[in-house]
Amino acid sequence: MQRTARYYTLGGESGAPKTIWFVLHGYGQLAGQFVRYFADLADADTLIVAPEAMNRFYLVSVDKAPARERPVGATWMTREDRESEIGDYVEYLEALYEDLAAKNGSESAVAVNVVGFSQGAATATRWVTNGKARIDRLILWGGLLPPEDLDRGKALRSVPLTLVVGSRDHYVTDDMVANEKARLDGLGIPYQLVRFEGGHVISRSAFGQLRAATGASGR
Repeated sequence: MQRTARYYTLGGESGAPKTIWFVLHGYGQLAGQFVRYFADLADADTLIVAPEAMNRFYLVSVDKAPARERPVGATWMTREDRESEIGDYVEYLEALYEDLAAKNGSESAVAVNVVGFSQGAATATRWVTNGKARIDRLILWGGLLPPEDLDRGKALRSVPLTLVVGSRDHYVTDDMVANEKARLDGLGIPYQLVRFEGGHVISRSAFGQLRAATGASGR
């Protein structure tokens, strides 16, 4: 069975980008809106790719507004048929990666960064640990590693990890960050931590630190 999925892009006008950023949205968001948060990272040699989760739903109930006016969001998965959902989105992201690598020249010549925001952090981690794509850096923004994936320390040790957390993020508290650091240290998984002033949002103020974490080449 085949599914139709959509994704949005910014930048990469050169046709042979040096860096590709895959940016995975959070719960209830849509990729077409989410990709705009990363416009400052896009240029002729930098391609931003925002895949959209294949499960869409109305964000408000039927008694709040008629169908034509109800806002729509997407989710990567729910607890129902969990393993199948994970397998499906990993296969989807792998196929998208392979398609873009083929379109944009030699795979080895392009630096690939993966950003997962909020729910997308778990999605990004599971892609890295279950897929075969060559990823240069995994960036979890406003989200932490899924507990079960910390058991796969070997896969995570091979991909540089950056955690990005706002100072007022009510979903990722200071205590949660401390616990995550302790778990990562205990498993010998190296990481960088980027903090910025703000809440559970994508903030342009963190992009400077993010560029520094990925290096001058985008890696």
